[in-house]
Amino acid sequence: MPKHTKSAASEAPETPDPTPDGAAGKRTAAAEGAVDGAAAIARGRPVVERKKKYLVAPRTALGGAFGASSWVAPLGLSAVQQALHALPDIDVVDTIATRGGMAPAGFGPASMGEPADGVVVARMTDQKAGELFQRGQGQLLVERDQHLELLDPMLRRPDLVNSLTPYQGPQAELLLAVVGKDGVPLADVEVSLFGGALPSTAVTGPDGVARLRLYGEDAHTISGLYVKPRTDYWSLYQRDPDLSLDEPNVVMVRALADWPALRGMPQQAALGWGARAMRLDQVPQQFRGRGVKIAVIDSGAATTHGNLNQIRSGFDVVNKQVDRSTWNVDTFGHGSHCAGVIAATDPAWGIRGFAPEAEIHVCKLFPGGQVSQLIDALEYCIEQGIDVVNMSLGGGSPSEALERQIVRARQAGVACIAAAGNSAAAVQYPASSPHVLAVAAIGNVHEFPPDSYHAETIGPDRDAQGYFTARFSCFGPQVDVCAPGVAIVSSVPPNNFAAWDGTSMAAPHVTGLAALVLAHRPEFQSMSLPRSPERVERLFQVLRMSARPVTVSDPNRIGYGLPDALVALGLPVAQPGMAWQSVAAGFGIPAGMFAGAPGDGARMGVGPPGIGAAGQPGAINYPFRALRSSGW
Repeated sequence: MPKHTKSAASEAPETPDPTPDGAAGKRTAAAEGAVDGAAAIARGRPVVERKKKYLVAPRTALGGAFGASSWVAPLGLSAVQQALHALPDIDVVDTIATRGGMAPAGFGPASMGEPADGVVVARMTDQKAGELFQRGQGQLLVERDQHLELLDPMLRRPDLVNSLTPYQGPQAELLLAVVGKDGVPLADVEVSLFGGALPSTAVTGPDGVARLRLYGEDAHTISGLYVKPRTDYWSLYQRDPDLSLDEPNVVMVRALADWPALRGMPQQAALGWGARAMRLDQVPQQFRGRGVKIAVIDSGAATTHGNLNQIRSGFDVVNKQVDRSTWNVDTFGHGSHCAGVIAATDPAWGIRGFAPEAEIHVCKLFPGGQVSQLIDALEYCIEQGIDVVNMSLGGGSPSEALERQIVRARQAGVACIAAAGNSAAAVQYPASSPHVLAVAAIGNVHEFPPDSYHAETIGPDRDAQGYFTARFSCFGPQVDVCAPGVAIVSSVPPNNFAAWDGTSMAAPHVTGLAALVLAHRPEFQSMSLPRSPERVERLFQVLRMSARPVTVSDPNRIGYGLPDALVALGLPVAQPGMAWQSVAAGFGIPAGMFAGAPGDGARMGVGPPGIGAAGQPGAINYPFRALRSSGW
């Protein structure tokens, strides 16, 4: 480690003075470094503010070069693009044109009957963006193109972890070997130690051994050990581990297939606990989602996987200028995991998804996804006639440009379902938009090993059946429903399985059920429900009203509760006296929501006997979106 007794200059080696007479004596290497530094300054370039990507679009008709007197006859997006090209220090990098459909009221040209025609993506400094917005006098949308994130819960590190690395003092190397079934060493396993001077993380090599550096000579200060295999094994979390610095420490992790509910997987086909919790196991086998189009906007989907090789369509949004067809390369595995929950096939191998015969479209947005690219992906969904979109992603703050596109998608009959977020705080955007269905995450204590890291997600609201709200799940009045999002086993590249947590895993459960409802619930097959915003709202109503409260938490954390596949599909319910029926009715059921004779609501498990038409005995008149926030 470097010493602090001398400066770098005082320790520099001496070099002969090149002057002929030697009058200057000796010169240090530091002086030569100063000369080299001066040369670098002379040929370098000054550091200035970096240009960032901004979204620019008209809020109303405009012309000219965005001057105070330039608001004239209606012009389209091309006028905005031309004006931006003419302005100095602004680089136009992309134009996302929206074809077909109208913008929502209050969102610009559509309020005057003109088509909404998209956004221009341009690079500029923050100062330039501010000037542009001022010149637009509030009639020009100018907003930062935010980076989006996949909604994976981060490892919950202890409080008060500092960022200081000791410069001196005792250090030790701790060896930890990770072995799997039959004592086979496991490579690429992430190992983390908490406590002591600093947390320490390493990855096991081909020999299954991770080498972790500790500051200090005492391993008794370690308060936690986290072991996370990449695939096919359960994680492990050991509080206050008994570790040795004198010999290798060995950890044995359990295979996913050794868990009773997954016995024999993948050779023997299985159904995830989340699907069983939503009673997919009681749905007739012929209900498989045929005829419905689903888009998964995520990190791609690995069609090398035996459960995902039926996926044929996609669009690499991030890489579209080079190769749009690389949507089937999934470097994170996140999109593959979500796609597996939604629509994994079941050829007597692996884990079946909700809608294995639905037509899946993959829009690859990660790594590197931004709001502009999500707008582009949603435009693809509109053009392709997608029925349901899964968005297990989020951003830093609401976006007016993205909200306009979400509303356009809804008007085109595209139902957007979004993960609520994993920050254990307010619902993140876009899930907080009133135009999407927001999904929070729950778990069940009986569905994972108690020594796995999944146990760290258990919230304080566990009910008699073992359901709990995941600690990481976002909450608020925007939450519509909850779904399984802890220890969800699904497909990951290249042809493996992993148990992951997150509202990212919860949203696909609801997306898959939504596809089944659209494909098999009779009212969606009739001409009375064409592709429209009313069709989207009706779908959301069915999903909400099928839900039963779980955990002992309030609607801010679970919304209407956990959707039930049998109820949502209008199938007979085997247990008509389930306790949650009366609670669900308390949330309010719109009059005539379930067609049929009085009492049909109770037969389906969503209300008390005698629900009839408005004005008749037993009718309930209730504002359906009463639990939803009107703002975003």
